[in-house]
Amino acid sequence: MSEMLSIGAHDGSFGAYVARPRAAAAPVLVVVQEIFGINADMRATCDDFAAQGYLAVCPDLFWRLEPGIQLTDRTQAEWDRAFALYKAFDLDAGVKDIAATLAAARALPDPAAGASTSPPREAPASAPGGARRKAGVVGFCLGGLLTYLAALRTDCDAAVAYYGGGIDQHLAEAKGLARPLLLHLAEEDEFISKDAQRAIHAALGKHPLVEIHSYPGCQHAFARHDGVHEDADAAQKAHARTAAFFRKHLAGA
Repeated sequence: MSEMLSIGAHDGSFGAYVARPRAAAAPVLVVVQEIFGINADMRATCDDFAAQGYLAVCPDLFWRLEPGIQLTDRTQAEWDRAFALYKAFDLDAGVKDIAATLAAARALPDPAAGASTSPPREAPASAPGGARRKAGVVGFCLGGLLTYLAALRTDCDAAVAYYGGGIDQHLAEAKGLARPLLLHLAEEDEFISKDAQRAIHAALGKHPLVEIHSYPGCQHAFARHDGVHEDADAAQKAHARTAAFFRKHLAGA
């Protein structure tokens, strides 16, 4: 079951795609987009997590630039537009939007009956009964970097970053890491150099809260649904590790 949610920010409001599980009081997963917006891949990813028992919420982080944009990796024109949005994107504002999404998602009521796809509805101000849901963040590409930063700057309970480009430029912040973090890296990533990957391993590889997995022969976005560089075997391994990680830290299994 899916719906659209409207989330308030200090300078406006933005939409989010919500995929609900069958179970009530489910843990939250904030799913952080790539540079292509909330496209079919992100919606499918949310639906997959909902099928695993999570309340999955994907915020439109490009809302200040081009709200509602949906791109693919299939044409050069779409790549050009995606990179233009990426270059104009404010990382700090994006992390704040993730924090707002975490708060809004934790406050969504149960049960899910009666949800609809339109119009978007406003998130409630607080959770029913004051209960605090456990909540994780998972992101891909740009969303992987934002997930890493969210693990450092928000109150999420756990985080998983897939091929987050630019993490190596923010390793100094890692000294403040206080929550579990899982990183998936593609060894042949065309956007994350070998030097950048070595720096990530050197800085985080022995951290007691960090788990890092590298995937030989894989390129960037190896886990994107029907993506140009999708690697089904590696994606399956990564998703299995992600599922086990979130079961441990969010579901208590």
